Amino acid sequence: METERIWTAALVVIGDEILSGRTQDKNIAQLASWLNVQGIRLAEVRVVPDNENAIVEAVNQLRARNDYLFTTGGIGPTHDDITVDSIAAALGVGVVHHPEAVAVLEHYYASRGGITAARLRMARVPEGATLIENRVSGAPGIRVGNIFIMAGVPHITAGMLDSLTGTLEGGRPVVSGTIGCWVAESEVADLLRDAEKAHEGVSIGSYPFFREGRTGANFVVRSPDAALVERCLADLGAALTAAGHEVVAGGI
Repeated sequence: METERIWTAALVVIGDEILSGRTQDKNIAQLASWLNVQGIRLAEVRVVPDNENAIVEAVNQLRARNDYLFTTGGIGPTHDDITVDSIAAALGVGVVHHPEAVAVLEHYYASRGGITAARLRMARVPEGATLIENRVSGAPGIRVGNIFIMAGVPHITAGMLDSLTGTLEGGRPVVSGTIGCWVAESEVADLLRDAEKAHEGVSIGSYPFFREGRTGANFVVRSPDAALVERCLADLGAALTAAGHEVVAGGI
């Protein structure tokens, strides 16, 4: 039986403010959800500081073992926005002002105080890069090879992802279904393992919680095959019911 091709992506979240806790990252969840619809699996995430060596290491490792690499953060107008320079260093290329990016910024800032040296920094790209349209604010994102360099501000990132929708090669979109039980996940670990083993091509995630003074867990079944997800959910639900646990469709 031929194994279906699985397309993967990684994300490098760049910024001292993330690591310090001053800013809470929201891009991981939105990128993962967007990738699922594109038929691409977010395989790994790394958070690194505003440090060129750390960025270079992360970029070179993750771009080599995934189909796509996304970065968020560090492409603004200030001196500590070093993502473009760091990725250029990782690729062994120079940094240039992209003429289309310059034109976009000049137009955007024409009624906002005009272009400045700081704002012009947002037109800098690694040599050979193309642009990702930014429908929210002036500065575009950047694509170079299999690397997508994006803003750190979540709603701007969302706009860039919208521009990329349907442009990346991937597999079938991942679908999911959920059931829940008021049971400790440790009590049903064997049932979860058996269900996953019996339905090749699915993954089952277990998400425990403590609520209303009781312990429970939601079980999420994922696969590109919607019919397989439904069969697995039905079989897992039947196994949980047979073991004396009330199953809640859609989760608790």
